[in-house]
Amino acid sequence: MIYSMTAFARRELKADWGTAVWEVRSVNQRFLETYFRLPEHFKSMEPVLRERFRKQLQRGKVECSLRFVANDAAVGKLNLNEDLAKQVMKAADWVQSHGQSAGVNPLDVLRWPGVISADESDMDSIQAEVLAEFDLTLKDFIEARATEGSNLKAMIEQRLDGINVEVEKVTAHMPDVIKWQREKIQARFEEAKIELDPARVEQEMVMLAQKVDVAEELDRLLSHISETRKILKKGGAVGRRLDFMMQEFNRESNTLGSKSINTDITQSAVELKVLIEQMREQIANIE
Repeated sequence: MIYSMTAFARRELKADWGTAVWEVRSVNQRFLETYFRLPEHFKSMEPVLRERFRKQLQRGKVECSLRFVANDAAVGKLNLNEDLAKQVMKAADWVQSHGQSAGVNPLDVLRWPGVISADESDMDSIQAEVLAEFDLTLKDFIEARATEGSNLKAMIEQRLDGINVEVEKVTAHMPDVIKWQREKIQARFEEAKIELDPARVEQEMVMLAQKVDVAEELDRLLSHISETRKILKKGGAVGRRLDFMMQEFNRESNTLGSKSINTDITQSAVELKVLIEQMREQIANIE
């Protein structure tokens, strides 16, 4: 399976304690980088989340966010710390007796940290539910990467078919190119009324054939097509390997273009460069 580095997944969990929404998105990146935006109560989950991403992914810039909204109806009753409230009021009375205060507002006493509190929900159980929902979100995210990867694979295979067509065109043209070049040289000799030495002419034809011979480049292109198909079939994290193959394709197409002495071959060399560049752009998104 081929995986794209570009994907998005979102899941929403509703429970008695409130609502949790996971969002995971990624873009291409040379290495694996993970970024998190988590509410304060869930910060402790970050190492666990990071490890789960590391086990599933090889490359990509991944952004993971959690939006949590508590259900007010699930908040427990209020608890008053009477001892602490008495201490606060006593301190306030002392300050007032020294003329430093105009009086104590009861609401100010209630606002004092620890004087009043609400029964908190069991955060451990909530985190367990939220983490289970993350696992489902991660599964959706991997499936989205696989779906996009399949599309990329199909596009690359189409370009490989196109390269194979151009190789066949050049191969078919080569005998005519050699024949045309031989006739062209002979015609120039005749126009110049130069007496031809058959042995010398044959020697020149051999040298010319060596200069314009692209059989080796064509064989290598066919070999690269075969190797690229094998890599695609193998699957996994193959982006770097495919990128290397694009460099090899470019090398052969450049040599082919430099040896072109015919417009048909030149057009094929240009078309090869276009197809290779299209593949390279798609491969930049493959893990």
